Amino acid sequence: MKKLKLKNKSFKTLLESFKDWLDILGYAESTVYYLPNHLQEFFYYLEYHGHTELKNITTKTVKNYYQYLQQRANERRNGGLSKSYLNKHQQALKKFREYLLNHNHKGINIHLKSEQSPTEEKLNILTQSEIKELFAATDYSNNKWHFRSRDKAMLAILYSCGLRRNEAVNLDVKDVFFDKQRLFVRKGKNYKERFIPINTKNAEILEDYIFNARNQFYRYNETESLFINKNGTRLLGMTFANRLKVIVNATNNKNIMDKKITLHTLRHSIATHLLQHEVKLESIKNFLGHSSLESTQIYTHLLKNIEDDYL
Repeated sequence: MKKLKLKNKSFKTLLESFKDWLDILGYAESTVYYLPNHLQEFFYYLEYHGHTELKNITTKTVKNYYQYLQQRANERRNGGLSKSYLNKHQQALKKFREYLLNHNHKGINIHLKSEQSPTEEKLNILTQSEIKELFAATDYSNNKWHFRSRDKAMLAILYSCGLRRNEAVNLDVKDVFFDKQRLFVRKGKNYKERFIPINTKNAEILEDYIFNARNQFYRYNETESLFINKNGTRLLGMTFANRLKVIVNATNNKNIMDKKITLHTLRHSIATHLLQHEVKLESIKNFLGHSSLESTQIYTHLLKNIEDDYL
């Protein structure tokens, strides 16, 4: 539970790093929000029972914690926690164990029987050829050309520039510096600002949208927003997600559609592709706006699981 305050600095650091890890891997916003909250309750339980180091956590400790959850009252309604909610706590512990193993820690033993089969989200990346198909699909993703131009510009921002959804939402026209071939991200994660390079091809895509297509939207001159909707107001995150679904379906490629691509998949894909092209980790870190190199190093672990045809 989010209101439970931790005192152990090590647990606090692990909690924040775990959340960043989930975010980088492209999990849904709900997963990035709830799993760390469940893990926080586990850490609070450990603190309350005098546990200060993970190395002292045994299978019995985890089972005792789960028994506590099974008996804990539901704070939103009468009765105990639902089976579905208990499974989410299990998912948090299992995902935390995976996080530890990926960070060269022996992990913790999780021997718990699921109340029902929990739904695990699948991490996907797009190949570079599939990215090209997405861009090509924007030539017929809408019957109006200025919407198609906006779709292509969105892909340039989310994939080629690697922006997070909220970063793309908050972009203004003035944040695109064509003379310097730079994009200024004013509202990055934790309010960190950064400049991102724009290559010639993506500059042409953005230039076409801003100077030819954007002014075809209703009341376009009444807002500084880079991406605007049919009503002339700032395009919100849900619309970004919906447009991506339209673009994916427009490819008519079953392999792409089966991957259940999200906005974060595009950011995850460009990071992986940069690493495949042997771009230095420090450069990728700055490009993505990560706070630490450790976060970016996650991609080196993921590359080991990518099949040869992804390279």
